[in-house]
Amino acid sequence: MHTAKPDHCHLANPVFTRLGPALFRRAAADGLPSMVVPLGGDLAVLPLVALQHEFRIEESSADGRMLGLIAEALDYVAGIRIGERLPAEVLTGAASWDPEPRHRATAQQRLKLGLLAWLDPAAEGAAPARLETDPKLRAAVQTAFERAAAELALPGAAEVVQLVEELADELSYIEALRETLLLRVQSMCGRLRTLGMDWRGNAERQTTLIQVRRLSAIALNQLGGRFAELDAQTGEVMSTLRNIDSQRAFIRAHRDWLYRSRRAWEPVLAEWHDAPPLLDDLAWGRLARTYQFLAPRFMAVQEWESSTRPAQSKLPGAAPVMQW
Repeated sequence: MHTAKPDHCHLANPVFTRLGPALFRRAAADGLPSMVVPLGGDLAVLPLVALQHEFRIEESSADGRMLGLIAEALDYVAGIRIGERLPAEVLTGAASWDPEPRHRATAQQRLKLGLLAWLDPAAEGAAPARLETDPKLRAAVQTAFERAAAELALPGAAEVVQLVEELADELSYIEALRETLLLRVQSMCGRLRTLGMDWRGNAERQTTLIQVRRLSAIALNQLGGRFAELDAQTGEVMSTLRNIDSQRAFIRAHRDWLYRSRRAWEPVLAEWHDAPPLLDDLAWGRLARTYQFLAPRFMAVQEWESSTRPAQSKLPGAAPVMQW
């Protein structure tokens, strides 16, 4: 018998209410989904997996399934309480946040230019701003819609316009993440490249600076690869429109990964925003915290091992491993 997925956080076991109002969030120390409850004048942080084991909550039970949904929800929201609605990503696959109108406009422009390039390769590289101001280009876009309708066996251009708008809605989230994640990491890497170029100090601090620069470059390369994959996959607009459902799933999977990444990056990026190009004590503290963020996500496994197991340091090839 099919059981509908609940849309609100609800747990029947009294352990989740016995100690007072519970907040479910990820633990600051290790990131595990946890229940936080008041205990005396302090807060107790109890990992959900430990509670599930201790109170013998089966994964197939209603509470077990809800704990799984809570853990998934914490990828998208900072916290959730009993009675609150689960985020849209968990319920429907839609996003629980909204991009700005400019991000949707950028996505629409990209798609229209892609259709123009499909119709006339010579139009590739046209300036997006001309789409609204150049009458010839606007007429060419309309022609592209009409040709696309015939190619897709649709009744008319209006149906293609609708498909493009739906696709632009999905891609607007990617444009928002390009601005709020990729460009900000690029900016941080630029600051790191110029920070203390003429500085010479103790070897430990010099090593920290070099490592942060190197790890941030690896991080930027991986993020850039995600956006490049998205752009390549959706750049052939006609192919994307022919397979709109599978492309929507592809875009959303990347959207959610990038959104989780942005949430993880946010404290680091906020520290580097408008940071002065000085290697003072504040900067060294910022560099140390940035290294603590980057190292477990982007340092090659063999580098971690080599400090305590030197014999392993010559093993070939260990790739950087990232987890959010």
